[in-house]
Amino acid sequence: MFRLCVANRLRRSKAKRSGFTLVELLVVIAIIGVLVALLLPAVQAAREAARRTQCINNLKQLGLANHNYHDTYGALPYRRGGTCCWQSGAPSGINNAARLSAFVSLMPFYEQGAMYDQIRAGDPANDISPGGPYAWIGWGVWNQAPAMLRCPSATGGFSHAPSHNYAFSIGDSITGLNPDYNGDNRGIFGQATRFAEITDGTSNTIMMSERVGSLTDSGPTTVGQNQVEAVLGIANGIGGASTNPQICMTAEVVTGRFFTPGLSVKGRWGHRYTDGQAERVGFNTVLPPNAPSCSQGTDGNSDNTQALLPPSSRHPGGVNVLMADGSTRFISETINTGNLAAPPVSGGMSPYGVWGALGSKSGGESVSDF
Repeated sequence: MFRLCVANRLRRSKAKRSGFTLVELLVVIAIIGVLVALLLPAVQAAREAARRTQCINNLKQLGLANHNYHDTYGALPYRRGGTCCWQSGAPSGINNAARLSAFVSLMPFYEQGAMYDQIRAGDPANDISPGGPYAWIGWGVWNQAPAMLRCPSATGGFSHAPSHNYAFSIGDSITGLNPDYNGDNRGIFGQATRFAEITDGTSNTIMMSERVGSLTDSGPTTVGQNQVEAVLGIANGIGGASTNPQICMTAEVVTGRFFTPGLSVKGRWGHRYTDGQAERVGFNTVLPPNAPSCSQGTDGNSDNTQALLPPSSRHPGGVNVLMADGSTRFISETINTGNLAAPPVSGGMSPYGVWGALGSKSGGESVSDF
C-alpha cells in the first residue's frame, strides 16, 4: 500500500513538471521580443536596400532612354516642348501649350510606345488635337503613369494625379526656369542639348535625380506646426531667394524637418509627369539634397519661373543621381554647396561648390571626388 501511494505521488509530480511555469513562459516571450527587436532593423535595412536598388535601376533605364533618344535625334529632348501655344478662351484640346515634358518624348525609349502613339494621335472625336491637350486637363491618357517613374522608397498620398519620383536637371539655374522650347538653363535640360555641348564631361554632369512627391497637387495653404515636411511642398512667396538661396534654409522658412508655421506652401511635385514645368519635373543643384523648396513668386496657383527645387528622397542621407554618361551615384545631403548667399551666374563657374559644378554642363569647373 505504501509503495502504491509513493508511485502515485511520483507520477503526479512528473505530470506537474511536464509544462511551462508562468515565469518560464514570460522568460521565453522576453527572449523572443529581444530577438525580434534585434532582427527588425536588419530586415528593414534589407528592404530599403532592395527599394533603393529598384530606384537606381529605374534611373539607369531612363539614362538608356536618353542615350537612345540622342542616338536617334542627335540631341536630348527638351524638358518642356510640344504644340504651341496656350490661348485664352480657346478650347483646351487645341494644343498642349508647349508644356509636354521630356518623359513624353522619351516614351518610345522606355517601353511606352503605345501610350506615345495615343498622345501623337490625340482624340479628334473629342476635340483633342494631335499631341494631346493642356497638361492640366483630365484627359484619360494623362492619368496613366508608367510604374517605372516611381521609386518604391518614396511615399506620398496621391489622390487624383499620376505620380513620379524622377526629375530632369536644370543645373544651378534659379530664374527663367520655364521658357517655351529653347531655354538656356545651365543644366542639361533646358534646350535640346547635344552630348558634345557637355564640355564639363558627361561623367561629371548630372542628368536626372530623385524627388519625393508632394502630398497633393494643391494651391497655397497656410501650414501649421509640424504639418508639412519641407521635402513635401514648395514654400511660396519667399522674397529674395532667387538672389540669395540661403534664405530658403533659414528659420523663417524651415524649422527642423517642417516648414515654419504660417508659411504659404503649395503642392506641385510628383503630379502631372507629362507637364514640363520646372516645379513639376525639374530640380536644380543649388541647395543640397533634401533641403526645402522655395518659390519667389507670390502666385501660389501658378508654376513660378524663379524657384529653388533641390532633389530629395527617402533614402537615408542623400539621393541617387543619374550622370550624363549613364552611370549612377549617391549624393550626400552634406555635399559642398559653396556660397549659398551668392546670386546665380549666367556663365562661367558655379558659385555653389561641388554641387553646383555637377549641375552645370559647361561651367569649366574641375570637380573633385564627391
